[in-house]
Amino acid sequence: MTKNTICVWYEKDAEEAANFYAATFPDSRVEAIHLAPADFPSGKKGQVITVQFTVVGIPCVGLNGGPMFKHSEAFSFQISTESQEETDRYWNAIVGNGGVESACGWCKDKWGVNWQITPKVLTDAMAAGGQKAKNAFEAMMTMRKIDVAAIEAAVKRAG
Repeated sequence: MTKNTICVWYEKDAEEAANFYAATFPDSRVEAIHLAPADFPSGKKGQVITVQFTVVGIPCVGLNGGPMFKHSEAFSFQISTESQEETDRYWNAIVGNGGVESACGWCKDKWGVNWQITPKVLTDAMAAGGQKAKNAFEAMMTMRKIDVAAIEAAVKRAG
């Protein structure tokens, strides 16, 4: 285990979520599944308690902790994409697997974990500052899934 690992709380489906992430994103995998050595507040001995997995190179632990805590937009995975095709692939995988669309490139998977599917053209425009950032930002604010061509057009209008 690495020194710094993200722990993601799930009600009961950490293994299913980790397998989905591993199948959806590059450099993602399930490393280990650990069973509870004894009964715990939301489960029984022998049930999956934690799952070690990697999402796009980031080490994580999924904890089946029960229904006490819910996810919020205060935490999200941000996935940088190179093209509309890649943006569509990840967005459609999450939303098409029981997830929910949100605004400005955000969506939520069926387990409640928040994702930002963010084309590099958008982050580059924001980093450029000035009118390019303003135009890209204003275009983004009208979107759910990010439209790469619309962001490129907004940046081009800035000159």
